[in-house]
Amino acid sequence: MRVYVQKPWRVSDCASYKLLKENPPEEVTYLNMGASNLIQNKKSLSVNNFIKKTVKKTLLKIYPNMPNAHKAPLGNYDLIHCEHCLLKNNFPWIVNIEYLGQFWATGAVPKKLHREKILRILESSNCKKIITWTEWARQEIIKLFPEIEEKVETVYPGIPFTKIKKQTRKAGKIRLLFVSRSFYFKGGLYAVEVMDRLTKKYPNVEALVVSDVPKEILNKYSVNNKIKFLGMIPQKKLLDEIYPSSDIFVYPSFTDTFGFAIIEAMGFGLPVVSVGGHSRKELIEDGKTGYVIENPFGDTITMEDLEKLNIQTVKNLERKVEDLVLKKDLRNEMSFNCKKIVQDGKFSIDKRNKRLNEIYKGA
Repeated sequence: MRVYVQKPWRVSDCASYKLLKENPPEEVTYLNMGASNLIQNKKSLSVNNFIKKTVKKTLLKIYPNMPNAHKAPLGNYDLIHCEHCLLKNNFPWIVNIEYLGQFWATGAVPKKLHREKILRILESSNCKKIITWTEWARQEIIKLFPEIEEKVETVYPGIPFTKIKKQTRKAGKIRLLFVSRSFYFKGGLYAVEVMDRLTKKYPNVEALVVSDVPKEILNKYSVNNKIKFLGMIPQKKLLDEIYPSSDIFVYPSFTDTFGFAIIEAMGFGLPVVSVGGHSRKELIEDGKTGYVIENPFGDTITMEDLEKLNIQTVKNLERKVEDLVLKKDLRNEMSFNCKKIVQDGKFSIDKRNKRLNEIYKGA
């Protein structure tokens, strides 16, 4: 089967594109994939983010209800797979969506909502299936568009499971890890503060930070030589060296509607300590594959909130990470559970591809 992939932007900067390209379902050929790697260059990422923010900000002022709908070129294919967007073509298509706001060109549900245009697109007989990454996203869509409930189905993203041997380190050493291209948005300040406290408290604890870390943070925390700030690194190095040499993933993201970094870390057996909100408890089973603490900000959070510490939240995160540091058996048990959920559980690439194949054939 030949499946054309429609994207909302010319430059693809999401792990989902790379996963589609490198792990297609059996007997499926994807067209229009192009370069699908994540942007790892700091300057390129800044330019890409600036362009997207500028476009969305402009649309928010002049046309906040504009559908995120595109028109694919005519071609020799059997189906159109829309990744993060909708379609105008008079041709069978399915949509794979992370969160409700992706139905609009601004990336957000308008405050003064006119849902009729979006509803018409979703009700079209050409729209065969609306796939959501999580049950949280499915419920959000159904709440606003109950008319199309039967079309909406959750199919969790899957990632390849690779058996990579843990890198040998000095006996008893425990390494904490934070990874993100967006330091503040993914809770980097909180992660580094927790790392700073625990590396000072326990001689056997060290930490790695893989992110574009602001200068003010480096100035404050780099005096602690047990925390290494690596900046942004190639994905290959992250997968081949960093994840296999780490033990606990500290990822207190307050803004993620999904979080590929979470399931990526779990695939390497790293229990994850994070903050609640959106779909977080679908990704992390509290007490089984990590810990999820209460989100003090709820669904509304500002940049100001992210750039200063809520001390109680820091303490709550610290307690959970410390629990994993002190309890080796618990850490090992969670590590096994993490790998299992990626190898043949809800985040298995085989499970996802099997269901995608069924959806494609049924369309």
